[in-house]
Amino acid sequence: MNRTLTALSLGALMALQLCLSPRAADAETAADDAGYRILHVMSYHSPWRWTDGQLQGFKEALEDLQVEYRVFQMDTKRNSSPEAKERVGREARALIDAWQPDLVYTTDDDAQEYVARHYIDADIPFVFSGVNKDPATYGFVGSRNITGVVEHEHFVESVQFLGKIVPGVKKIAVVFDDAAMWDPVRERMLKGAGRLPGIAFGPWDTIRTFAEYKRKISEYQDTVDAIGLIGIFNFKDEGGNNVPYQEVLKWTAENSRLPDFGFWVDRVHYGTLCAVTVSEQEQGLAAGRIARAILAEGRSPAEFPMQPTVKGLPVLSLARARDLGFIPTTSILLSSEVIQSYDWDSR
Repeated sequence: MNRTLTALSLGALMALQLCLSPRAADAETAADDAGYRILHVMSYHSPWRWTDGQLQGFKEALEDLQVEYRVFQMDTKRNSSPEAKERVGREARALIDAWQPDLVYTTDDDAQEYVARHYIDADIPFVFSGVNKDPATYGFVGSRNITGVVEHEHFVESVQFLGKIVPGVKKIAVVFDDAAMWDPVRERMLKGAGRLPGIAFGPWDTIRTFAEYKRKISEYQDTVDAIGLIGIFNFKDEGGNNVPYQEVLKWTAENSRLPDFGFWVDRVHYGTLCAVTVSEQEQGLAAGRIARAILAEGRSPAEFPMQPTVKGLPVLSLARARDLGFIPTTSILLSSEVIQSYDWDSR
């Protein structure tokens, strides 16, 4: 059974606890005897391929077990203020305390910052995936109940793939929004740049508004050969609201003549030229295998090192390549996942 809860109020949770009569409590015990209860706290929202794919991979690893799932969507990409994150983090923690799952699966960084780190060395095991920051940032290293899978982007491979599609790229601008999760990504990219001789990177721009983003993209047209579109979720409109990343990418595809790359497959569906993607399926599958060992084999979370998955997949937007005037070679097409059209054309 899969129940999805978004921004569940603390009042509702208190009412839930009050409603647990002895008969209801007996039913909960029976459910426990029949299987496991797992709460998935996702930083972001569903439907979205990145979050849904992680959960799909996680479930695949536990498909031989009887599991009741609940899903809590923090929705922090669309509601990114510190106040909103604090509020929804409290609600997720209240749900954990009320439902007492056998294991909590947390995906991406906000779920670690606002939920998981409050349970270090608690009795409930936590398994994470999709985490960009060093787990030590959250105090997880050395904890007895928290482990998981780190997300490291395929930066060098993505730039090399771009170079196969568009030979002659020598200078690349890199774009971030102001989310703290991009700090370690930027650091890894700066280190990786040394493995890409002959290519200069810069400017490394942190952009806060959609209007500023549009200005920067226009400036890049005459100053660089390509763009790395990394952090694109927190650009504010005139009303201070986050502009959906799909809208950001659609505008880019329609107004930029420069090739661009990212690290995630959903970006390519919305017009980014290419990526060697972090596999959301592999992230979730690796986390699920850890969770299965904890639940079914009685192993301790502390036994599992916190390390990244290594599998990457080249993905190409054929629609964007055509619009930019590039003709990918047969070898590129045969060795890549090819997105034939823009997502908005199919709606």
